[in-house]
Amino acid sequence: MDKDISRRLTLWLLLTPFILWMLLLVVIPHIDMFLLSIREKVGPRQYEMGLGNYAEFFGEPFYWNTLARTAIMSVLATVLTLIIGFPVSYYIAKIARSKQKKILFMLCLLPFWVSELVRTFGWMILLRETGIMSGVLQWIGFVDQPVEMLYNDITVVMGLIYTSMLFMIVPLVSTLDSLDDSYIEAGYDLGGNMVSVMREIVIPHAMPGIISGCIVVFMLTLGNYLTPILLGGKSSMWFTGQIYTQFITRFNWELGAAFGFLLLALSSLMVWGGLRLSGQTLASTVAKS
Repeated sequence: MDKDISRRLTLWLLLTPFILWMLLLVVIPHIDMFLLSIREKVGPRQYEMGLGNYAEFFGEPFYWNTLARTAIMSVLATVLTLIIGFPVSYYIAKIARSKQKKILFMLCLLPFWVSELVRTFGWMILLRETGIMSGVLQWIGFVDQPVEMLYNDITVVMGLIYTSMLFMIVPLVSTLDSLDDSYIEAGYDLGGNMVSVMREIVIPHAMPGIISGCIVVFMLTLGNYLTPILLGGKSSMWFTGQIYTQFITRFNWELGAAFGFLLLALSSLMVWGGLRLSGQTLASTVAKS
């Protein structure tokens, strides 16, 4: 009996920091933000509870069009990140040697030694009208005048892929590294080719890493503020920019809180839908990856 009590006490002591972290920094702030989102201002320092802030969102096409556009571009950036990151992860996990793995993984990690703001400014220096890329294109004769490559959707998606690539590569490398090479060899011995081995062996085994990587990248992309605003400019129409405007520019915290909860609901719905379509569960995905 004493041992059981001691084990339970030890367990609760170990879990206490996590519980306090979740309670104080996640649960309570979200409850407070939800209460703020259903508060309507009816006069000076006078409020009443209602769903007017949510009605204002659905009644203004600009708001929900911006949210839909943000979701679509986030899905696109996530898919492209997976397409680019999967071959890199496969090479690091199954082809590269021990020393090469460390070097390649360090190269993937290297850009994240500086903040996202510095990395985004680096892209701006490369792609602006007087930047390096424009100068190179003029030098080789491809164009005859400076080219502005900033402030468009392609540049925004490129920046989002760059800032989130590591979060796709890490779970993929971890999952692929656990795949026994003998299974791949057996696939080739039984007459399979690269496509069939990938389809029947590698991708099913890597599915937990694919799902967890896509979830993390999508959540980071959907909630990103710096990259879309700096690379896309005022015309980027990113929903986090609308949230910032309501909180900081217009001091309409009630509507900003409603926007924040709508963004949370959309991200949760998209993650749930992705798990259902892939036949995975969140618990199994986290456990396997």
